[in-house]
Amino acid sequence: MFTNPLDRVSNLSSSVSSSGSEEPLQMQSFPLSKNAYRKCFKTLGSNRAAELLRYGKSRDGCLSLAQGEGTVSTPDFICQAVNTALSEGKTFYSFGAGLPELRQEIATYYSRIYGINLPTNRITVTSSGTNAVHYALLSILEEGDEVVAVTPIWKNLIGITELAGGSIQEYPMTQSETGWELDLDGLFETCTASTKALLIVTPNNPTGWTMSGADIERVTKFARERGIWIIADEVYGRCVHAASRAPSFLDYAHQDDRLYVVNSFSKSWAMTGWRLGWLVGPTDAEDKVRDLILYENMGPPTFSQYGGIEALRHGEAFLASQKSLWQSNLELVMSRMALMPRLQMVRPNSAFYAFFKVEGCENSYDLVKDMVDEVGLSLAPGAAFGKGFHDYLRMCFAVSPEILEQSLDRLQKYLEKA
Repeated sequence: MFTNPLDRVSNLSSSVSSSGSEEPLQMQSFPLSKNAYRKCFKTLGSNRAAELLRYGKSRDGCLSLAQGEGTVSTPDFICQAVNTALSEGKTFYSFGAGLPELRQEIATYYSRIYGINLPTNRITVTSSGTNAVHYALLSILEEGDEVVAVTPIWKNLIGITELAGGSIQEYPMTQSETGWELDLDGLFETCTASTKALLIVTPNNPTGWTMSGADIERVTKFARERGIWIIADEVYGRCVHAASRAPSFLDYAHQDDRLYVVNSFSKSWAMTGWRLGWLVGPTDAEDKVRDLILYENMGPPTFSQYGGIEALRHGEAFLASQKSLWQSNLELVMSRMALMPRLQMVRPNSAFYAFFKVEGCENSYDLVKDMVDEVGLSLAPGAAFGKGFHDYLRMCFAVSPEILEQSLDRLQKYLEKA
């Protein structure tokens, strides 16, 4: 005899007792999960610096020097390489670790610029430098592992450490009359049995401080002896004002050291919107990082990688022109800020940021918003770069001299009024 399945379902709502009366069916109950989302989102909090950046950009006539990019677009020779790749139909899946041609070109770049011979199996192409840091952290962190980060540091690097399951222990640099300083003995003492990695940005965003070769060697030796990883963000490695490049951890490392070096096409070749970078790891890291890429986003777009090849092969003249602009702009910044009240700033030797202290400032987030409202100038709040920098601001001077002059005029007007 045919039984309607719907009847069977409806019968589940009741049962018949021994007396013949229907009784409600007792369903087993399960407690609801207390956390619909991961616990880390409670500690991440809102990114107020990003909110203020959007706020400034939404205001008509506001000049924004809050973001880490200039006003020069990607040069034509890089864009043309991508146009050619697209016209040739290079729009299919790439290799997980990046195009072999680009990995080889990165190896050639290190040989030519750094005098370092890297096998291509130590090089992975990533979707931005930030993405490279994330892969490095994901490959090594277990829940509860600690990462000691030298600050000030870009907030996103702290956030992705927490997303990867680690906790951050900040170790701040100090500003003297001559520059920013890092106490290595204090840094080493901060490391505990739970410390899995050191996170160091050199050259540094936002201070322009650059770790010396001697200090890199000391840190490398310490980490090697303790079995601690080093994640070195060297995105600004070519943005040095008085040299061709900054010292690199790769200058002092063994091929099997627990070291990841992060780099990017964004800053040196005006490719911030491309989201293209790379990661150099130890000899046994290739399979681990490649698996992470395959399970996440399959790597950067194929055609954009041809732009990376062109930047490395023919980008030195463009980089030189950019460095000339940054250096002349820095001279303008230093001369103008020396005449402004309430500012304390030391000359950076790398990158394209002015990171300065504002006397009397108690909350740089509030100060940034007020500056947007009062004079139409948007800067980055120092509080976004770590604890203890609540009275600092960061200005990106990788812009045209005209925009920089107008921005400095507005800054001076605000400080004289406040």
